[in-house]
Amino acid sequence: MPFLGVAPSAFYGFFITACIVALKISKFRYDIKLANAILAEDKHLPMYEELASNYPVEYIAGGATQNSIRVAQWMLQTPGATGYIGCIGKDKFGEEMKKNSKLAGVNVQYYEAETAPTGTCAVCVVGGERSLVANLSAANCYKSEHLKRPENWALVEKAKYYYIAGFFLTVSPESIQLVAEHAAAKNKIFTMNLSAPFICEFFRDVQEKALQYVDYVFGNETEARTFAKVHGWETDNVEEIALKISQWPKASGTHKRITVITQGADPVVVAEDGKVKLFPVILLPKEKLVDTNGAGDAFVGGFLSQLVKEKPIEDCVKAGCYAANVIIQRSGCTYPEKPDFE
Repeated sequence: MPFLGVAPSAFYGFFITACIVALKISKFRYDIKLANAILAEDKHLPMYEELASNYPVEYIAGGATQNSIRVAQWMLQTPGATGYIGCIGKDKFGEEMKKNSKLAGVNVQYYEAETAPTGTCAVCVVGGERSLVANLSAANCYKSEHLKRPENWALVEKAKYYYIAGFFLTVSPESIQLVAEHAAAKNKIFTMNLSAPFICEFFRDVQEKALQYVDYVFGNETEARTFAKVHGWETDNVEEIALKISQWPKASGTHKRITVITQGADPVVVAEDGKVKLFPVILLPKEKLVDTNGAGDAFVGGFLSQLVKEKPIEDCVKAGCYAANVIIQRSGCTYPEKPDFE
């Protein structure tokens, strides 16, 4: 059962090891906060060269949706079970992205921007916590015309499950709407992520427009609380917020909406059918934590790997927790050759 991720493709993550000093520099000079994700402004642009020049750096293919799709593909262990559409530049990072994605078994169809380089994301890691500063570049150039091409739309028609990160709302809401309306018309499953507080704050209108088509909403507790604040809900209780999101009006009544909110080391909150369930995560000793970058993406990938097999929600959450647990013990969103999930 294939599913498809459509998203602003792919940052190369600058995964900084031993960057306590770097974060101190970033905190004062670049206004960076831990456990946060932001889009780069002009003032942030010098930090990429500064970090790459002065600190040990790893370059790992990434991007929020692409991370989730790669993890789902890894969990499924069936070549070509997943597809991904996004945008890269015509440069060495773009070529590396294509190579790595195909080696991962993902059927990728990239739009290659003529004038912008492949996007980058600076990832500062301290004590396991990360802060992301994304310079979208080519990822900001995706056009819905690429999605409409027969060879690419064929991937959409072939898929039965769709996942899009909320970050794509900043790039091509039209593309999201095309996929969402197709999923509703064909009774397929459409899933999406809140992705970051700034998406909820500054892209409210397009987020609301997409949300009416979403069958599974993913997010973390910070994003959920921001969503509630933006919509005037007088609560910061994650369980209540998840329930209210699950009851948001839907454009199609074929599938109910289920909200899945992660809370770090605290239980995963799932709101479904007017009820809330809590699922424990896999606790990890602090000394085994490498970094939390990609943990949320990995959770979604693990979850989707069981959803497409039509497994019950308990199994989907269990797989999500397993995948996240694997990723946080490694640098960046990487994984061993094969999963040992049962």
